[in-house]
Parts: sequence; C-alpha cells; structure tokens
Amino acid sequence: MVLDRFVGAGARSFGLAACIAGGSVIATAVQAESLRANYALSIIGVPIGNADALASIEPGAYKVDIGLRLSGLAALVTKAKGAATANGVIANASVLPNAYANTTANATETRTVRMGLAAGTVRAVEISPPFLDMDERVPVTQAHKTSILDPVSALVMSVPAGQPLVGQTACDRTIPVYDGLVRFNVSLFYKGVRNVHAKGYAGPVTVCSARYTPISGYKFDSQSTKFMADNRDIEVWLAPIEQAHVVVPYYIKVGTKSGALIIQAVDFQIGQQRAQSN
Repeated sequence: MVLDRFVGAGARSFGLAACIAGGSVIATAVQAESLRANYALSIIGVPIGNADALASIEPGAYKVDIGLRLSGLAALVTKAKGAATANGVIANASVLPNAYANTTANATETRTVRMGLAAGTVRAVEISPPFLDMDERVPVTQAHKTSILDPVSALVMSVPAGQPLVGQTACDRTIPVYDGLVRFNVSLFYKGVRNVHAKGYAGPVTVCSARYTPISGYKFDSQSTKFMADNRDIEVWLAPIEQAHVVVPYYIKVGTKSGALIIQAVDFQIGQQRAQSN
C-alpha cells in the first residue's frame, strides 16, 4: 500500500525512540540551539498525518528525534507509523553521524533498523526482522557505506563558515544517504528565496529543487525506484539555524504516482539551550 511505503520511507528519510549510544562531542557550557517542529502531511491536498521533530544542534554536535503518524482517513486505511533518531558530530562544515535507529510499524509488522557509524562510515547494521529479498537487490558495497549520512542526519545541512545561510550556498550540494538497506544520493539545486510564516518562525527560506539518484540496495526491477530517479517534481525549502550555522527542511514536496506529497511546517520553534557537560 502506498501509505505504508510512504511511512516506512518517511520515518527513514524525513528522517522524522531511543538513541543508540554514539560518540557525540559536547562542549561544556556551550549554548546549543534547539528545534521543535511539527509538520503537516498531505497528499493531493488531503491531510494524512503529522510529523514531529526535536533537535539539539550546536557547533560541535547534534541529536535529532523524529516521529511520524497518520491521522484522519489515512489512519482508517492503514495503522502505519514510524520513529527515527540520529546523533553525531559537526566538524569542518561536515555532518558526521555516529548512530541511527528507525522503527516502522503497520497493522501486520514492526521493523527496526539500527546502524552504528564512525564519522560517517558504517560499522554495523542490524535489521529486525531481516528483509528476505536481498538476492533481488543491487548489492551494497563497503565503498557505498563510506562517507555517508543516515536519513535523519541528512536533514542537518551544514553551511561553510563565512557563507550565508540563505541563498545558493544553502542548496548546492549532493547528499549521500544510506538507510541500512538502500544507498542513494539527493542532489539539491538553488531555485530562489522566499519568505514564510509559521508559528514560531517568520522569515526567509531557501528554495531548492532536488533529484534522487539510486546507487544500490534497491530491487533490480523496482518501478518505484525508476519513478523516483525520473522524478522532476521534488522540492525542499531550507530554514536557517544561525548559531550552529546549519539549515534544515521547512517544507518538502515530492511528486508521487498518487499526486504531490507535501510535508510543511506548521510550528517551527528555534531556541537556545545550555549544552550538558560531556
């Protein structure tokens, strides 16, 4: 079912639970920035659910937790839901994940993915229950698991020091993503700047078009993978988080076979908190 597949992918790539132990570097008495956001989900204009994001981001480290749930008519069709978490370090304008976990569930099955990393290189993956169709998929090599981002860490996009958080430098990048099963790239291209208004935030966001490029882990005959690779209807708007000098999604649009899927912030609270001692 399309909604079940979306929740599985959404919890992984919106990244949207308990944290796996990771080596986050947290400096004593540094002011961290926090993000508490609620996103409304709709498809062809029909509300289907909500996602919550809670992030703590500072100059040296980050932790992000995401929850995804369906509501309304969508909840009557499927009981799918998901949660994901990630943590890592930010160094030299690079996001380097240490740990990622994701759980998705529907009416018949619950699956958990746990991944341990060292500065963006995958060290271990545990999937329970395991997928039984691995021989039908393009093999994932060790090179495909090096210098990658998990789907949640991919939402925290560092901008080089001295470069503006709004404008072309926010967009132009290729994000290498591995979710424990599928390896793919997301390339962002600058389109422009617009002003937005939601509870907690009013100001500029950078508008980027996006392209999906499959690398490995997908089924050889996957029609959905081919559709996404050909998809020209993907867009993301990135909001600035000043002190940590990163940008994060405010709005995501993905064209699907069923119509446009929209993930839009309705509550977007950026604040400061004192980081804990290591």
